[in-house]
Amino acid sequence: MTAAATGGRVAAPLGWRVARLVQRRVETPTAQTLLLSVPDWPGHLPGQHVDVRLTAPDGYQAARSYSLAGPVDGDRIELTVQRVPDGEVSPYLTDVWAEGDPVEVRGPVGGWFVWRPAQTAPVLLVAGGSGVVPLMAMVRARRAAGSRTPFRLIYSVRTPADVIYADELRVRARDDLGLDVTYLYTREAPDGWRGEPHRVGLADVNTHGWPAELEPLCYVCGPTGFVETVADLLVGLGHQTRRVRTERFGPTG
Repeated sequence: MTAAATGGRVAAPLGWRVARLVQRRVETPTAQTLLLSVPDWPGHLPGQHVDVRLTAPDGYQAARSYSLAGPVDGDRIELTVQRVPDGEVSPYLTDVWAEGDPVEVRGPVGGWFVWRPAQTAPVLLVAGGSGVVPLMAMVRARRAAGSRTPFRLIYSVRTPADVIYADELRVRARDDLGLDVTYLYTREAPDGWRGEPHRVGLADVNTHGWPAELEPLCYVCGPTGFVETVADLLVGLGHQTRRVRTERFGPTG
């Protein structure tokens, strides 16, 4: 990787750091949050991600990118990993990696899909599945900074059992003033939920998002098809393209 000019300065190439697992927390049957200790971590912005690299005894290496799940916390970072069947990295992280064991991380990466607590424009977060991870980092950073910026989160999942951060989101929706959370279900909805399971559509974004005239910042994260659909809906509703920020992931996560 070569050095890149950023804002008139030359940024040094990102190097690999040795991180160790401190703690894990089960979020869903297929997702876990991993707390890592990373000495000399330089800090990060909510929305950024890291690369995680594993090295086998024979020297074979595999790396994947994972969004940071929380705001800055000294030398510790959180990653929420969705286990991918037949994956090279996620099964190791969720099923094999033990407390104290090392992996290599590189980051933070990304400068466009980020939210800064100093920003005051309304924020719309639209998540599909594990795409909620970087958006949750923004929700947590908002609370940590004491920000009053109004947030709205639309979170689409297959079933209630697939909601990552379910308990925390329940509490935050109740206690974090200015945060509204709306769930959409594509396969199975909980008892008492209005409507039938469906994929995100125009009515969902129009009803639970912000009007375009308020010029909100919109962050959309999830599988490619989901992200493209939501971005098109937002632009169709009059949102400025430059204010619709997207991040997508493929089947290998």
